[in-house]
Amino acid sequence: MKKLLLCFCLLFFISCERDSYSDLIETEVKINLKWNKAYADDTIDKSLIGLKWALSYVGAVLPSSNAGFSNTDSTITIDIKKLGFTENAQQKLLQLIGKIKSTPEYQTNNAVDLGRFVTLLIGASEHYYEIVGTPKTLTEVINQYTLLPQKGYVDNSGVSLENRIIRFSEQNGFNQVFLSEEVDPVSGEIYEYETIELLPNGQLRFGIFDLEGNRKTNADAAHSNAGKPAKCMWCHESNIQPLFYANDDHVGFLTYEDFRDTLLGYRESNRNQKLALTDGVDFAQTQQHTLTELLYISFMEPSAERLSLEWNLPLAQVQDLLSGLPTHIYDEFPFLGTLYDRNDIESLAPFQGLPVSSHVREASTIEVNHLND
Repeated sequence: MKKLLLCFCLLFFISCERDSYSDLIETEVKINLKWNKAYADDTIDKSLIGLKWALSYVGAVLPSSNAGFSNTDSTITIDIKKLGFTENAQQKLLQLIGKIKSTPEYQTNNAVDLGRFVTLLIGASEHYYEIVGTPKTLTEVINQYTLLPQKGYVDNSGVSLENRIIRFSEQNGFNQVFLSEEVDPVSGEIYEYETIELLPNGQLRFGIFDLEGNRKTNADAAHSNAGKPAKCMWCHESNIQPLFYANDDHVGFLTYEDFRDTLLGYRESNRNQKLALTDGVDFAQTQQHTLTELLYISFMEPSAERLSLEWNLPLAQVQDLLSGLPTHIYDEFPFLGTLYDRNDIESLAPFQGLPVSSHVREASTIEVNHLND
């Protein structure tokens, strides 16, 4: 009888330990994201779509079953293990989530601001690179492909302040690379490199590299308006972009018309492949990516009303705290109202969150990297 009782107690103890361990693991892979209404027509459903696009940008497959997501009226909970990330991406995300959960913001609210979370994913270049798996050197990128002998020459770019030489591999499903060399139009000197690759979930993977081929956080503003990877996302809208302006023909390169048609062919083929996907974001809804942009814009440039919700303070108290600070209207989205700069108001918050880079799309005076600090 004593032996039986001992066995029962031992089994009960092991069972309790397993349950506790399972609960701990489940807690570690989940994170709560606090939704704060940012404009009159804003809803948590719209913000959930924006979040899914943001996760897709960093490689999530997002099963069509909607597994990995749950929400209340003001909080979205995601399970990193159920969003179709690679093992490497999961490790990086869990590392970042651990940093987020140790902040006063998370410990106070049991959640992180949804806009802050998105900003930390795609507005910090090193976070984006590490999660999406952009190699640290250009050589590592190019060695995965066979570049075709044909190449294009761009002397009238909407992005580069220099000329561009564009090389590319053949498109084989979601497998292709585009390599851009930013070159001096007179001397032919190369200033930096940019890459675009196709990811299995239909999104693009961006890379910016210096003259020596080392990964860098942003394009050099002296030679390009490309900014950071988040600006590439905004500009490309998940597509292989065509030539927007006519260019001259150059010896040794595809003619303007042939290069234009080549890019259009790759773009259309890629679009058809994306529309055939059963999982992931709805690429047919071409403007849904804007909902991601609104998440980080309204966080980086919040209104007093949004801050009142974020800080859990009465609007009058928030307005008093912000008194005397400069304000502005966001030209593209004037419905966001009168806005403040996150860099001006972060120190006024009643609790501190994990710091973000000073700019999402452009070169930042403060560029965070919480995965390597």
